[in-house]
Amino acid sequence: MADTAAPAPTRALVLGNPASGSHSPELVEEVRQLCASYLERAEVHLTTGPGDATVALRRALQRPAGAPDLIVVIGGDGTVREAVQGLVPVTGNATLAVVPGGTGNSGYKMLWGERPWSESLKAILTDNGIGGSARLRRLDLARLAETRNYVYLGACSGVIADALITARELPLTGRERYARAFADTADGYVPYPGRVTVDGRVVHEGPTVLANVGGGRYRGGRFQVLPDSLLDDGLLDVCVIGGEIAAADVPGLTLRAAHMDHPGTVYARGRRITVERTDGRRLPLEHDGEYQHGIGASATFEVLPGALPVWAPATP
Repeated sequence: MADTAAPAPTRALVLGNPASGSHSPELVEEVRQLCASYLERAEVHLTTGPGDATVALRRALQRPAGAPDLIVVIGGDGTVREAVQGLVPVTGNATLAVVPGGTGNSGYKMLWGERPWSESLKAILTDNGIGGSARLRRLDLARLAETRNYVYLGACSGVIADALITARELPLTGRERYARAFADTADGYVPYPGRVTVDGRVVHEGPTVLANVGGGRYRGGRFQVLPDSLLDDGLLDVCVIGGEIAAADVPGLTLRAAHMDHPGTVYARGRRITVERTDGRRLPLEHDGEYQHGIGASATFEVLPGALPVWAPATP
């Protein structure tokens, strides 16, 4: 990941999502107090529904005076996704810090691993990127051409996307809900007829269980779908799991990155990646845990090198 110079943060906006998997008022208050003890100001915004984090962040950054220069997101991958949508177009001097407060927390894990959030946030607030244990990095993003949305962790077609629909009907919460939803969806799952093109070259065509484009190595906080992904190489990774692999075997394989040794897996990198469903039906697609209902038969992803200023460890 590339370092970049940044002034010391002075004003924090703490975004909390009461609907996230492990939200608690105590966590929000702990984060606010830690920020307030080192910065000039720390304000809190609790989101009220889907899209609210994006709107609140854009409004805060567009203030004529006193705009925050540090955005601290408490929540899961969905909350981070919304913050990215608000931050990137109007970033200015603002930078992003992530505190795990959801179910998957892949966004935090890909930056800080298993380090406690209090340790990482204190490093950000005290080191200011100058020879300390935290530095500002500029990460690549993908942009989904059909919606113009920014993709932070990754986007996936096929069984992973369809499982999000199944999950809505289950009276469970957290990881247990998605694990059950995936198992139910994967049972007898029929691969869709697909094609994946990387920089104009077809790398896969035929039965497709999933195609994951990104982004971070992890999905769901545990599954290494893109184990070779780098966060700032100016390229997008894509992993295609073909019909030779049963959908029900995907969690076990990706947990250990064992799918990389299977002949039914294709792995490639490029700047522009198109995922298609070749029978003309709607492509089942999610990105950063959000199902994309407005997608037709194909989705195209373009890399945005160094688009996201985010705090991470000084050494990986």
